[in-house]
Amino acid sequence: MNSRTRSRIYIAVATSLLSIAGLPSMLAAQSSDSATAEAQARQAWRETMHHVDTYDTGCFHASYPSTQWEKVECGNAPAYRSALPKISGNEPTVAGNWFDYVAQAPTGHLLSTALGSFPKITGVTSEKTVNVQFNGGFSDGLTGPNEYTLQVNTNFANTAACDGFTYCFAWQQYVVSTGGPTQVFIEYWLINYGVHDGNKDICPSGFEDIGQSFLFGGQGDMCVQNSPSTTIYQKGPIPITSLASLQLSASAQANGTDRATATYNGQAYAATVKDSWTDIASGWTQAEFNVVGDGGGARSDFNAGSSVTVKIALTDGSTSTPTCVPPAKMEGTTGETNNLTPRQCVAKGGATPYIEFLESN
Repeated sequence: MNSRTRSRIYIAVATSLLSIAGLPSMLAAQSSDSATAEAQARQAWRETMHHVDTYDTGCFHASYPSTQWEKVECGNAPAYRSALPKISGNEPTVAGNWFDYVAQAPTGHLLSTALGSFPKITGVTSEKTVNVQFNGGFSDGLTGPNEYTLQVNTNFANTAACDGFTYCFAWQQYVVSTGGPTQVFIEYWLINYGVHDGNKDICPSGFEDIGQSFLFGGQGDMCVQNSPSTTIYQKGPIPITSLASLQLSASAQANGTDRATATYNGQAYAATVKDSWTDIASGWTQAEFNVVGDGGGARSDFNAGSSVTVKIALTDGSTSTPTCVPPAKMEGTTGETNNLTPRQCVAKGGATPYIEFLESN
């Protein structure tokens, strides 16, 4: 074999070896691209499911990548009960109980959907709901590690469901509660309904009369009921370390349905009822979203060093920029809290208007 032939063989072998050596990086790049594409597809699917109507009232489930809701058996209406906000003296240091960033729709527009998510979470390793001083006594939440609620809350609005009572206000909470199995449902309120008449039940059919209301100067009673629930996680609470995987949206359609939708790990769950329970769609102009205590005015305590970015995306028929209503305006509507301090809110318009704010311990 002459030297020229040897050189050609060496060059061919060297070229082959270089090609083989480059395979791992090429495969890794392809794998990374594939993982990125899959993550983007799943994110698009999640956002889509928060806007896909169910074809009926009741409880529903869908699995990625299908966008077709399938009807499932509902759970009972949960015993969960939220608390209306009360002044208790420590509000400026926590999120909730009046003090929270609220997304305000542009003037002249009503909300039809509000989607809450947590785009960035750092330092969160633990959480527990604790009972705290509240309304002259103590809160009455479900306490313990990984007990919390996600809530999308509407503003208080005088609607047709108030039957003409001037000081009556409809209010809705769209809830994911981790108490027992993790469930999604809607809690409906008519505040100051009717005129209080001793122990007489004056609430509309289906509502529980829980006594006289002293909010907003009215003389009526507080009427409340929960929708049936859809189970998200049968084994119990979803760990707080999985919070970034949970999204909750609220929707309301006049003369149609109200829907609470939760997505978690490639699964979507919805609980849907008729909007006529409160007619909230006719007066829904603000949305509050956060992770707070599990009912009864309780507080969700995160470990020191926790930082959570909260996003509320709105559908209001416009591309206008919504308003970040600051905590000092006291327009949050839930009584539950967390131990994080809200700050640095930004608002953006466009195809999907939203507000986003940071809260940290």
